[in-house]
Amino acid sequence: MKAIRRFTVRPVLPEPLRPLSDLARNLRWSWHPETRDLFQAVAPEEWQRCGGDPVRLLGNVSAERLTELAEDRRFLRRLTAAADDLHDYLAGRRWYQTAPQAELPAAIAYFSPEFGITAALPQYSGGLGILAGDHLKAASDLGVPMIGVGLLYRHGYFRQSLSREGWQQEHYPVLDPNELPLELLREGDGTPAQVAIALPAGRRLRSYVWQARVGRVPLLLLDSDVEENAPGERDVTDRLYGGGSEHRLLQEMLLGIGGVRAVRTYCRLTGHPEPEVFHTNEGHAGFLGLERIRELTGAGGLEFDGALETVRAGTVFTTHTPVPAGIDRFDRELVARHFGDDGELPGVDVERVLALGMETYPQGEPNLFNMAVMGLRLAQRANGVSTLHGQVSREMFAGLWPGFDPEEVPIISVTNGVHAPTWVAPEVFRLGARQIGAGRTEDALSVGDSRRWSAVAEIPDAAVWDLRRVLREQLVEEVRRRLRDSWRQRGAGAAELGWIDGALDPDVLTIGFARRVPSYKRLTLMLRDRDRLMDLLLHPERPIQIVVAGKAHPADDSGKRLVQDLVRFADDPRVRHRIVFLPDYGMAMAQKLYPGCDVWLNNPLRPLEACGTSGMKAALNGCLNLSVLDGWWDEWYEPDFGWSIPTADGSAIDEHRRDELEAGALYDLLEARVAPRFYDRDATGIPQRWVEMVRQTLVTLGPKVLAGRMVREYVERLYAPAARAQRVLTPEVAGELARWKARVRAAWPQVTVDHVETGVPTAPANGSAELGATLALRVRVALGDLLPDDVEVQVVSGRVDESDRITDATTIALKPTGGPDLEGRRLYEGPLALDRTGSFGYTVRILPAHPLLTHPADLGLLAVPSESTSEAAGVLMR
Repeated sequence: MKAIRRFTVRPVLPEPLRPLSDLARNLRWSWHPETRDLFQAVAPEEWQRCGGDPVRLLGNVSAERLTELAEDRRFLRRLTAAADDLHDYLAGRRWYQTAPQAELPAAIAYFSPEFGITAALPQYSGGLGILAGDHLKAASDLGVPMIGVGLLYRHGYFRQSLSREGWQQEHYPVLDPNELPLELLREGDGTPAQVAIALPAGRRLRSYVWQARVGRVPLLLLDSDVEENAPGERDVTDRLYGGGSEHRLLQEMLLGIGGVRAVRTYCRLTGHPEPEVFHTNEGHAGFLGLERIRELTGAGGLEFDGALETVRAGTVFTTHTPVPAGIDRFDRELVARHFGDDGELPGVDVERVLALGMETYPQGEPNLFNMAVMGLRLAQRANGVSTLHGQVSREMFAGLWPGFDPEEVPIISVTNGVHAPTWVAPEVFRLGARQIGAGRTEDALSVGDSRRWSAVAEIPDAAVWDLRRVLREQLVEEVRRRLRDSWRQRGAGAAELGWIDGALDPDVLTIGFARRVPSYKRLTLMLRDRDRLMDLLLHPERPIQIVVAGKAHPADDSGKRLVQDLVRFADDPRVRHRIVFLPDYGMAMAQKLYPGCDVWLNNPLRPLEACGTSGMKAALNGCLNLSVLDGWWDEWYEPDFGWSIPTADGSAIDEHRRDELEAGALYDLLEARVAPRFYDRDATGIPQRWVEMVRQTLVTLGPKVLAGRMVREYVERLYAPAARAQRVLTPEVAGELARWKARVRAAWPQVTVDHVETGVPTAPANGSAELGATLALRVRVALGDLLPDDVEVQVVSGRVDESDRITDATTIALKPTGGPDLEGRRLYEGPLALDRTGSFGYTVRILPAHPLLTHPADLGLLAVPSESTSEAAGVLMR
């Protein structure tokens, strides 16, 4: 008979064991080996059955075992040491506390639709969530006062299995928050705290707020499974990235608007400092800006435009997608229906809300509301997640700043990093600890002190190679276990599974490939020439073996076909001992997969990989990268520690031909360079050149790929400037800035560059000039109702290409001379030094100027000479 409801009956911990509860409820255990070892000692077999989840462990361990442990002095000493260590970690001064506090925000609120903290809290689907989880962990390690905000999905993301035919199947387990490392946020009287957002027709979407403790960082997760909600509203947070457009819109309204209200509730109940900076990780949480505008136009007393300026000053927006198709976009009417007097933000003109997200640029869709566009318009500071992705993002969103070259679009880059204590295998950590000390190793992994990492160079070759063999052997054991489970789920009997005992070989070059399965990541590029791949797998002297994992989105049948193609190839009895597909890729699998591989393969379509952090995690364990120059690998690749897969770039090439060429390049690398280097051994059996590449990977890449480095960059380049800007914008100043912008926008149509000339004595003759010469520029401009203090007139110069486009530009401000002439025009003058050889050109432009503007393109306004005004497009120099 099936139960209609399930719950866990937990034993009461004896008094001496009460600290176990605090240790289990703080997710620091997920990256602290000593705490995990302590829980494993509670009940080793149960620990394995619980998947390394302390909360489940404490719910399942017998009362007799707890009584026994309460009298075990050795265990109690370990428990006291772990509890004291956690207390010191939570209370001690860390990097953030040693910095000048006047420059730093009192707190930062970090919003993301998913968070990958640990497999015990399955609230993630892929790289975006893992990055968000690593961001919070690194913030905790550095002492950054951050509050994470997300949604609690009662079904999480789907679990993946395979049919007998290799077709992906999805399962959605029900998650009980009471069985997760979470606690309800409660009011002073003990009742659960709630936040709510307004829906059309007088309905309300209510939400509980669950709290996870990520070290020092609270993570607030909103849960719509509230009894007072109607059935449709209860299901809003049912699953990650599920449902239709309105379902997704409600999720994102709850995340953004409800998330700000949850932060306010949390700070009220706990005394936590209110955030000065709000960071939205992708556009999913973009509505948080609208809620903050509502706060400021209500009790704050500001007009909409003044509130918008204040919100922009304190908001950071990170974009992760390199293609428009990856951005959430909603029908204009759907958004309009949920705002205004019959929904959220009553009293605010719905058109003002819609204007923030509409694609008003030439290539945009006029009736779609774009969440990334709203994110950029509501944030004064924005970034991509690698240097290349920043460039791609500036080009993709250039339409929001018409007239400006892509390189001037105000989107910077902060390259992602990964949380080393989470992803570095314990064996790797112990080897480092033996070399430089446990404390120094922990600091190197958390903070990224390159001086600590350089000590890796002194680890003997034999120790490095022995470690790699141990990790590979552990992976082989893990793969065989998972492979056996997968085949049983596919319906295979015991008599069919004997071959699994010989699947993979701990002495064979092992390549890993694991990620989500959209088409651009090209899961099956390796299958392009199956005969050649078979030759590589079965080479008599230098074989390779490949471990593959990945999930296709449930609605992506083309992705599922890619999975099936790979599985069918891996099922072939001729090669199934050399290539395997492991279903249900997640954090638990990844933590075994990254350390055990010798090479990490990544072959996306360039430049569609925004960053691609899986290769970073592999690198931290001494795994070498073999990748297309995309994302972070484009930025940091060196031949000393990996290989670059050549790409057939260019829009003219047929996609099938492109895949054929790049697959051929991949096979060539594996056959001629990767495998020979792995199998080229010295007299002691050590591949010295390979080990040196492993060492260079750790010494050179190690400090760069850390989430600690990433979070420090966010603090210094984005959070601290945002906090300073936020503090400057008092209500009076914000109102003044908004009025100034409105005045400039109204007057801008009358702003023109009327005449440009160069002084006769230094003008170039015959279109050429000598290096070191100086042009005396005189520019007449019309400013309409604006004053010289409202603008800056600039000369932009640099080398020019064949189409007279200025590259490598330098800008110099020209100075006004005297008052307006009889026609109201003003004269600006200044020198232009010809300081570089080759084809050289210049132009003149007018920009709005105000002390509180953070970027010349802030308003998206620009005036340049017309063709009849411009004196010359380029100057040839000798």
